[in-house]
Amino acid sequence: MNGTFPSAAFGARAGASLWETLDQLRASFDPRANAPRMARGDVRTAVLSLLAEKPMHGYQIIHEIEERSGGTWKPSAGSVYPTLQLLSDEGLISAEEEGGRKTYSLTDEGREAADAEKPAPWESQAPRDGGHQARLGALPKAGVDLAGAAAQVAKTGTPEQVEKAVAVLDDARRKLYSILADA
Repeated sequence: MNGTFPSAAFGARAGASLWETLDQLRASFDPRANAPRMARGDVRTAVLSLLAEKPMHGYQIIHEIEERSGGTWKPSAGSVYPTLQLLSDEGLISAEEEGGRKTYSLTDEGREAADAEKPAPWESQAPRDGGHQARLGALPKAGVDLAGAAAQVAKTGTPEQVEKAVAVLDDARRKLYSILADA
């Protein structure tokens, strides 16, 4: 292959496959792709674990779970808030209205329950990727943004612009591999 694309290659079907490729690229960087679903009791365990550390409001709990699971689990508000209500009904947590938000904290009974719970879900799951996902940082976003720009050139660019874009992408690919070779 000489590194250039014939302009006919970016017809309707080729454009569609480019978007499919972009979606595949995005999925390859998505930490939640192929992640196991959490069991129903895991939300309860996670909430008790977090509130054992400090009082939080619902959004903070959702955000902390996502952070601690390395982005593989972001429970919905529809699972966290009913769990908070259930824990409150059981007398394990209490809520205080603060600045228009309810901040939840453990009661004495809640502390005992938290101590008796199994490890938090993010502690009991070994990283599926050997810990690489946490190191990626901005790389997934940069890759998806680059693929999006390439797709836009493919969709609206002239044949000359497409040829220049292919040269840039080829150069970027070579430079990325050279980074690994230097390591």
